[in-house]
Amino acid sequence: MNLVDKTNKTFALTTPLYYVNDVPHIGSAYTTIAADVVARFQRLLGHRVLLITGTDEHGQKIQRSAEALGKAPQDFCDAIVPSFMSLWEILNIQYDRFSRTTAPRHEAIVKEFFGRVWEKGDIYQGQQTGWYCVSCEEFKEERELLEGHRCPIHTNKEVEWRDEKNYFFRLSKYQTQLEEFYQSHPDFIQPASRRNEVLSFVSQGLQDFSVSRINLDWGFPVPTDPQHTLYVWFDALLGYVTALLEPDAEPTLANALATWWPINLHLIGKDILRFHAVYWPAMLLSADLPLPQRVFGHGFLTKDGQKMGKALGNTLDPVALVKSYGSDAVRYYFLKEIEFGKDGDFNESRFINVLNADLANDLGNLLNRSLNMVKKYCAGNGLTITEETIAADSPLRTIGLSLGEEVQQAYETLAFNQACEAILSLVQAGNKFIDDQAPWSLYKQGQQQEVEKVLYAVLESVRLAAYLLSPVIPNISSDIYQQLGLGINFNEQTKTAIAAPFSIHSKWGILSNKQQLGNPQPIFKRIESPKKD
Repeated sequence: MNLVDKTNKTFALTTPLYYVNDVPHIGSAYTTIAADVVARFQRLLGHRVLLITGTDEHGQKIQRSAEALGKAPQDFCDAIVPSFMSLWEILNIQYDRFSRTTAPRHEAIVKEFFGRVWEKGDIYQGQQTGWYCVSCEEFKEERELLEGHRCPIHTNKEVEWRDEKNYFFRLSKYQTQLEEFYQSHPDFIQPASRRNEVLSFVSQGLQDFSVSRINLDWGFPVPTDPQHTLYVWFDALLGYVTALLEPDAEPTLANALATWWPINLHLIGKDILRFHAVYWPAMLLSADLPLPQRVFGHGFLTKDGQKMGKALGNTLDPVALVKSYGSDAVRYYFLKEIEFGKDGDFNESRFINVLNADLANDLGNLLNRSLNMVKKYCAGNGLTITEETIAADSPLRTIGLSLGEEVQQAYETLAFNQACEAILSLVQAGNKFIDDQAPWSLYKQGQQQEVEKVLYAVLESVRLAAYLLSPVIPNISSDIYQQLGLGINFNEQTKTAIAAPFSIHSKWGILSNKQQLGNPQPIFKRIESPKKD
């Protein structure tokens, strides 16, 4: 198959296709927020972006969850899927495609892909015996299990013994090819800790894995043997390919892969690393398809230092969190306070303190007090000076000149916390600068030019901070740009990329004396800590 060479002007990325055995949890929200931030940033760079999310709807776990409620599996899935879509909406996630593995178009892609792998001789029938975790939809090796034959991930669930005829994929055949690929593409698996996990797992020798199940109705039948059902993971990973189809295109691999393949970035939780970094590349090699550029496995979230779970009664409802604090607040906390790739914790007091300190006090207050001083000290509610009048050694200019490049590198390496901290350092420097320069004193001394230089430097720093933070807090950044008279809405991605391209707006010194500054309004109201009973 001849694939069109992807240009560097396109960027395709995916969240996992979330399993619909229950409504979305905070972990699903975390991955999707991160994906949205990457997509928004790539759009600022002027790239055509395709952000894929969706749901994985087949398998035994779904069938059992549906049976427990007396529902048909499809009805069960149809009831859960809207909860993902509505959460993405309130989190301000701008996805391009929502892939459902129960879609008829998806079945056509799965059949064609299976046919390629079958023709290659990489699927055979054999006997599957071993311990199976229904929650993971995966066979576990004895050495992985906890005491009492419990799953290491779903620690309260016992695994089940299986002994049945299945179809297998010749994973072992691709051991050397995968190891060579990892060696020649050191950035394929990130962060380094996840890469090391995969290298260690593969070095122990790859076992062929089962790609079918018997006595399971809920899924696609194996094309060559309809008595068997295709294994949920074999079907689910191909949901990324189905999502690449244009809405009116015939569902063929050639059409799906024509524009956006290979995927630039798969964003996943570390618990599904093996499927994406070992099984998926091997399946693609078997089908003679190029491999994705990068698989990034992030860490788990805890609450108040404890693993979250219904049994512990300490789950964190993402819908309630957004409704209480707003989407920008939730997005900012999880990306600024947790190093992406490592495990992270949610604590409500810390959440409130961080948002009040960074967004209300540092950023919001700096904009508010500066605009109020413009109204008070400058005729016509505007500045008469431009960037050229600011001294080359101005501390804010010095930070601002290199900040765009630093932040770009952080976003591109998914170091969101570093991006936020670097931007915040400019904001904090702005607060110090205004206190040190004391424009109110300069005004009393009749030094109008100096007053305006101070206010220009501070407002331009707030503008730059807002622009660079816009992938994380698009609503707040839009409000700041409106108040600075720039009229950009960062939720209108295409317009923004044209009107405020990264190559220009990521530089310090954009504000002009032609701008009509708006009225100061709070951009983020301080959060009052909930009263304890």
